[in-house]
Amino acid sequence: MRTRFCALLTVISAAMFCGCGGDDSSESQHLVIFHAGSLSVPLREVSAEFMKANPHIAVRAEAAGSRDCARKISDLGKQCDVMASADYTVVENLLMPEHADFNIRLATNEMAIAYTENSKHADKITSGNWTDILLADGVVFGRADPNRDPCGYRSVITIQLAEKKLNRIGLAAEMLNKEGQQIRPKETDLLSLLEAGEIDYLFIYRSVSEQHKLKTLLLSNEVNLKDPALADLYKTATVKITGKKPGEFITKTGQPMVYSVTIPKNAPNRKAAEAYVAFLLSDKGKAIMEANGQPSPRPAITDGFDNLPESIKKFCVKNE
Repeated sequence: MRTRFCALLTVISAAMFCGCGGDDSSESQHLVIFHAGSLSVPLREVSAEFMKANPHIAVRAEAAGSRDCARKISDLGKQCDVMASADYTVVENLLMPEHADFNIRLATNEMAIAYTENSKHADKITSGNWTDILLADGVVFGRADPNRDPCGYRSVITIQLAEKKLNRIGLAAEMLNKEGQQIRPKETDLLSLLEAGEIDYLFIYRSVSEQHKLKTLLLSNEVNLKDPALADLYKTATVKITGKKPGEFITKTGQPMVYSVTIPKNAPNRKAAEAYVAFLLSDKGKAIMEANGQPSPRPAITDGFDNLPESIKKFCVKNE
């Protein structure tokens, strides 16, 4: 009996030793992704396909506002393997060069307004009267926090651009100061309030509204931040938000919407991160993004191109 027990103990000890550390690619690995809430649906699908091809890697995703994601890395010292932002300038402003040395422009999107058939005046709202509908008595709308999420400051910029388009001085201030509006850390936090009828309308990305099968009011290109040809118009709208340090502020200028992805310098599982980003930028990954309403540039414009891993470079071009 003693001999059998000792032999069993030896086997268990050997198994525990073999399960720790090492470079064997067959060992189970965890890949942690911090990402914008608006990327939840496409990245869930990308991750499922990636894990099928790499069964030894388990992907764990954490959604938050893009600026919150970046601050987890820069301010709180949290580690992740991949960071995907709804605005490429978040990585540029909050992570580079201390925490990341490249920034790959991943996808595009546009601002829209989501609502349901039970929203007040749902049968009347159009791309021409939405400002009046949202300002109507009893109507409650939601938007994300500009200091925590790009959709938040893009909502403010969209409202400012609507004021310019309509030549209606004071419209933006009236909308942004309206009583009863709901503000949350990220726009996806407001989806449950919309579906429950607590709010009537929500400033959100078109892709997210359509992914959740909501009624979607498309806005004109002059205000939706979609059209690169209107970049000069978009940059006439600005919003002040918190900067890198407490008490510091920066000004965000309107521009065509572009998402991005990077691998932080302190990524614990860098090889798996490189494989994931390469898959995301591949034809299969981009097809998933596009099917979810987030078209991807081909090839992907990249800041810090010379710092890219070789496995990723083939999908990218240098930002000139």
